[in-house]
Amino acid sequence: MIAVEGVEKSYEGRRVLGPLSFDIATGARLAVVGPSGGGKSTLLRVVLGLVKPDTGRVVIAGEVMGDGNKLAVRRRIGYVVQDGGLFPHLTAERNVTLVARHLGWEEARMRKRVDELAAMTGIDPGALSRWPVQLSGGQRQRIGVMRALFLDPPVILMDEPLGALDPITRRKLQGELSTLFRSLEKTVMLVTHDVPEAAFLADEAVVMRAGIIAQRGTIDAMAKAPADDFVRDLLVRTTA
Repeated sequence: MIAVEGVEKSYEGRRVLGPLSFDIATGARLAVVGPSGGGKSTLLRVVLGLVKPDTGRVVIAGEVMGDGNKLAVRRRIGYVVQDGGLFPHLTAERNVTLVARHLGWEEARMRKRVDELAAMTGIDPGALSRWPVQLSGGQRQRIGVMRALFLDPPVILMDEPLGALDPITRRKLQGELSTLFRSLEKTVMLVTHDVPEAAFLADEAVVMRAGIIAQRGTIDAMAKAPADDFVRDLLVRTTA
């Protein structure tokens, strides 16, 4: 479903990403972990088409991401960021339906989809009429997930989606997201600093260091047989 092929990216002569090549099978869930500045979020933005690689390409469901089709390909990708990434001047429901309105969906169709997703994500329907500032952190994140799922995209990208939440809310949402991913069979790429969260939500993880992949596998397998001291130290430090 997702293929990253020979991707490199530099800023002002400093390489921040690559060379990178990997793929994610349809319905699989891959976490990207590593220290700050390791290239995780840049990689996610390259996959989404927000950042153009200097070399290489990204293929989504067999379609190469390029200047001529970026918008069309992005509509096949749901994107979830920390704290929901909601527009403060729009109600929760308007945030959720923003792209569908732009595409000309009829009100009845949008209403049906809102109701489906509210039930799926456990959102109180009354929260949909509120402004983002009136919502709790968990509610904002659920609204962000609703927005990402609204067009029923086959791919979901998540950038530190639970990083701003308190531990109790975070654990609850981890469980809900895990159930949601499995029931919807979406292909998921998740960036997180939280290694236990990566192990819980994803089938596999890649450990990134200075813009390249240091190792790929399950968290458990990598912890037992780390590729090098960097991987060992990262997994031990963040899971201890």
